[in-house]
Amino acid sequence: MLTNLLRAYLRPYRTLLAGVLVLQVVQVMASLYLPTLNADIIDTGVARGDTGYIWRIGALMLGLSVLQGACAVGATWLAARSALGMGRDLRALIFRRVGNFSEREVSVFGAGSLITRTTNDVQQVQMLVLMSCTMLVTAPLLAVGGVVMAVGRAPSLSWLIAVAVPVLLLVVGVTVRRMVPLFRSYQERLDSINRVLREQLTGIRVVRAFVREEAETERFETANQDISRVGEIVGQLFVFLFPATMLVLDVTMVGVIWFGGHQVDSGRVEVGTLVAFMTYLMQILMGIVMASFMTMMIPRAAVCAERIDEVLDTDPSLTVAANAVADFPRPGEVELREVAFTYPGAEEPVLQGISFTARPGQTVAVVGSTGSGKTTLVNLIPRLLEASAGEVLVGGTQVRRAEPEALWAQLGLVPQKPFLFAGTVASNLRLGREDASDDELWDALELAQARDFVTEMDGGLEAPIAQGGTNVSGGQRQRLAIARAIVRRPAVLIFDDSFSALDVATDASLREALWPATAGVTKIVVAQRVSSITDADLILVLDEGRLVATGTHQTLLTASETYREIVTSQLGSEAAA
Repeated sequence: MLTNLLRAYLRPYRTLLAGVLVLQVVQVMASLYLPTLNADIIDTGVARGDTGYIWRIGALMLGLSVLQGACAVGATWLAARSALGMGRDLRALIFRRVGNFSEREVSVFGAGSLITRTTNDVQQVQMLVLMSCTMLVTAPLLAVGGVVMAVGRAPSLSWLIAVAVPVLLLVVGVTVRRMVPLFRSYQERLDSINRVLREQLTGIRVVRAFVREEAETERFETANQDISRVGEIVGQLFVFLFPATMLVLDVTMVGVIWFGGHQVDSGRVEVGTLVAFMTYLMQILMGIVMASFMTMMIPRAAVCAERIDEVLDTDPSLTVAANAVADFPRPGEVELREVAFTYPGAEEPVLQGISFTARPGQTVAVVGSTGSGKTTLVNLIPRLLEASAGEVLVGGTQVRRAEPEALWAQLGLVPQKPFLFAGTVASNLRLGREDASDDELWDALELAQARDFVTEMDGGLEAPIAQGGTNVSGGQRQRLAIARAIVRRPAVLIFDDSFSALDVATDASLREALWPATAGVTKIVVAQRVSSITDADLILVLDEGRLVATGTHQTLLTASETYREIVTSQLGSEAAA
């Protein structure tokens, strides 16, 4: 999984990676040649007192050191360009894929997990690429080259390499094998703590209103302790690995000095050769240590790559047809034909057998008890959800066959929970239409009964809006969302329980101003208050996902027991009479 990911997304950086390889090879060759030159200085220059030879070879060593340093800097720069570029591409690709997800896919992963996968997981893979280019390429070259050079300089001591290297590999292998499942568990717990923290920040008002601070603190503490326990075990393995490798390294060096010293004493090995052998042995073992450090990063990066691939391999349920059309021959018309919808894993459908037609300019209201499927129904129209059965048509075109942007251009949606983005009043309203003039924004605010409070805000249209609209009240947030939809100039306006945060007087004033101004626009209104929709041209009554009655207010009072019960519960028995 990791190799496939790297192969796919490092392809645009092949030239930079080839440059990294060339520079690293030159750097390693210089590193391997330096101990040989040092041995020649000792055995030839120092032993014979040849100062000129020492200066000549010393100058050559200095030049090689400068070359080695320049190659190291160049390789690191190219590696950083490659790794950061790949990370940028991956984040952009995940963002685009998640942007095409429907509510179904988002709910499967969870918002917290998607955030972690886009940030932390990509960062882990990015760091692996950087460290691989700077260390993993160097480590095997150093190890293999060091073995060749060491055996060539002192064959009689090569048995020490044959003993030390397998022992070091065994220590590293056992440690890494234990780390793989731990890193997978760590990333899952990171998702959990991210989710808990996000929920608590989003629902801070609910937590305080119901005096749940201690319970939420305990819940966060549990998630925090879970990730801490896994982190402690990983830390213990790290703590074990480095002293263990250093122990093997130090014992090996003691063996070299012990056995090599006897051979120097007997004249079979020269002092310079012994020093060079020790340097090569150090390079061999350090190469293995570097590789071991990388092998500790690989398991975590592999887990992150799996999680990234899960997102990239998830096809959005809302696919675009190959022959998608942007033509809507009957603007403003909305029609549902025997529509049903079932959430993934649900035993029963949320909606079934829904059929109705909203004509251009009509006001169609959707009422029903909580959980009857009102929001699900209106989410099928802009194709935020895909109908499990039946057909949804907007402007005479099936939404499955319509180009998404062309479909959404026909619609203006005011969601059940209006969301404002960080910026200004104007920037939020222009999400509806970028080229809207200030006068058009003020006209929309006038219709949405929002002009007065926007005028009083410091800056008017340029007044700052916090993320989520937290610096305005719920009713103000609702009216700004309505104004944003009006600015869009759609053929169909969808209000998903958009008047619930408004007081009765503001609700009435808004409808009194908005309905005449949008006489040619189809309006689909999900309402909790019956008083908001008594003048609707068509009222749809939902009960347990079924359309049990349709008609006007007066017709339904006589023909529908369900509707009569709703009216009685809100307006009293006299209004239902």
